[in-house]
Amino acid sequence: RWPEDELTLINNWAFQGERVIHGNPSGVDNAVGTWGGALRYQSGQITPFKRVPMLRILLTNTKVPRSTKVLVATVKEKMVKFPAIMNPVLDSIDAVSRECQRLLEAMPADPSPDCYPVLEELFDINQHHLNVMGVGHPSLDRLCRVTASHGLHSKLTGAGGGGCGITLLRPDTSAAAVEAAKRDLCACGFECWETNIGAPGVTLHSSSSLSARVLHELAQS
Repeated sequence: RWPEDELTLINNWAFQGERVIHGNPSGVDNAVGTWGGALRYQSGQITPFKRVPMLRILLTNTKVPRSTKVLVATVKEKMVKFPAIMNPVLDSIDAVSRECQRLLEAMPADPSPDCYPVLEELFDINQHHLNVMGVGHPSLDRLCRVTASHGLHSKLTGAGGGGCGITLLRPDTSAAAVEAAKRDLCACGFECWETNIGAPGVTLHSSSSLSARVLHELAQS
């Protein structure tokens, strides 16, 4: 394991990179990348989950560009204009995230498909709330419709307004089903990758453990 002081140093440098790109980032992305697992962010405070299982997902890039700054301004405008409506929406989003945390921390390291129905419902609820807040996009709605046609549940990730979405894959979701969903998403002009969330953070690899393709890319950088 990395010493904690070295992880803190890595995280601080990664945060500076985030500032170059986003101006005033939350610090969540670099923290997850450094320590791994899952984190809760609220009012500037980042708290790691006690434990979290590894979850399979599809990561889909809609290729629709968006401005985080513009989207944040849109949400703030809605908050000022409709406080009696938007404040309960934010409270509900907070409740969804807390329920998600409770569920994930209660799931075993190798969860069975029976653990997933509630998590899928939380995905759907969160996506609807984010649309209400004004950070959705027709491309993300299309992503959700396409994956729903395959019995899968999706939501936006990141700033919204286009960008990327994630699709939850149960442990028993077959490779054929995943490929069918990816094919339909790519037919929309999107890009897809199957990956995991809840993975370890910064990892030191020996050169012997890396594939020839990765070694070639590193040599070119």
